Amino acid sequence: MQQIINEKKVSKPSFSEAVQFWFILGWISFGGTTGHITIMHSFLVDKKKWISTSKFYHALNACMVLPGPEAHQLAIYIGWKLHGLKGGIIAGLFFILPSMCILLGLSLIYALYGNTPLLTSVFNGLKPAVLAIILFATWKVSQKSLLTPLHFFAASMAFLLSYFIHISMPYILFGIIILGITVNLIFPKLLIPKARNKENEDLIHEDVYFVNSNQSSSETSVKKIMLQLLVFAALWLAPFLYVSNFLIDPIFWQNSSLLFTKAAFLTIGGSYTVIPYAANLVTNKLMWLTKTQMIDGFALAETTPGPLVIVLSYIGFMAGYNHFGGSLVMGSIGLLIASYFTFLPNFILIFMGAPLIEKTQENKMIQTVLSLITAAVVGVIVNLAFYLGEEILFNGQAISVAAVNWISLLWVIISVVLLYRYKLHMIYLILISLLFGVLKYLLHFA
Repeated sequence: MQQIINEKKVSKPSFSEAVQFWFILGWISFGGTTGHITIMHSFLVDKKKWISTSKFYHALNACMVLPGPEAHQLAIYIGWKLHGLKGGIIAGLFFILPSMCILLGLSLIYALYGNTPLLTSVFNGLKPAVLAIILFATWKVSQKSLLTPLHFFAASMAFLLSYFIHISMPYILFGIIILGITVNLIFPKLLIPKARNKENEDLIHEDVYFVNSNQSSSETSVKKIMLQLLVFAALWLAPFLYVSNFLIDPIFWQNSSLLFTKAAFLTIGGSYTVIPYAANLVTNKLMWLTKTQMIDGFALAETTPGPLVIVLSYIGFMAGYNHFGGSLVMGSIGLLIASYFTFLPNFILIFMGAPLIEKTQENKMIQTVLSLITAAVVGVIVNLAFYLGEEILFNGQAISVAAVNWISLLWVIISVVLLYRYKLHMIYLILISLLFGVLKYLLHFA
């Protein structure tokens, strides 16, 4: 139904009202990127009319071009559009602080009691549900991203190169970008991304919203970009120099800081792209965590609000905890360091990059590359499913019928059915799975 044409434009929202929303969002943003976007759209667009549907999805599209979790960056972007620099900072901080606090508490409990029979059973009940959530995410993403044979090719190659040949994620992304540019220049008709649906919002009503697509793009300049880069460098360098000079075993903390900074810039297309990369490094090369600890951390991250990339904060905790002989203090410092270096780039990427991307969001070259990156994400998620599935379904043994954990396999199937057929919310599936793990424990010791 069309809106009334003479409807009055919404006035600028108060900063306190916006702060209240961002604070609440940080505690209720379960369900991954889809859940975050749904909550933000419902309140900011439908209820408050602070931003138009058209501008909301244009902003989301811009965030998808940048490294980092797009829902977190979307919150920073909208906070910035509403109240400038302070609005973006508050929106970004409140989006992640609740999940950091919750995950710190869960990590402490895991470190202290993770080897007890009860918690082991609880995790064994939860991990098959996590695998089901990943499979369900693969199906949802593939529906929107695998549009042509070339998209299927990009997804297949991303999986094969990452799982069988163990090609590092940066090289895969670089290859995808080169492929997208080449196709756009030589075979432009070979890859035609699905046209974006026009939002159910007549452009004549755009001016009703406080932030809308009729507004001109934000101004930027070389001087402003250089100043922002200097500020980012200072914010990155100060804690890096501190951990390098004032903490025990500075080499470990330097490696940790560099790893999480690098991971932040590789999170293109969502959190699922960086998790296999980080997991391989910390379990196989650096040996900071065992594979079981990594999978348990993934399960813990699924139980918290906020972006799934928060699992990197858990990695920081367990790395510090393991490296310093079971020190909870060092583990907590590791979590803070991991969180800081993981999420800091999101702020600078939005403040510096969003104005530029606003000006080029209709560029066909960018859309081509973006569509291929999104398709490659499907292959990366499948790689993650295989990585977790080996441990969850085969107990870390060679893949064979004899090694199948039939109870876990059954729970994966049940979980997929609940998600797909009955549209069960992820948080309810997690709660049911936790109860399933407790029931297994009680039956075993009855």
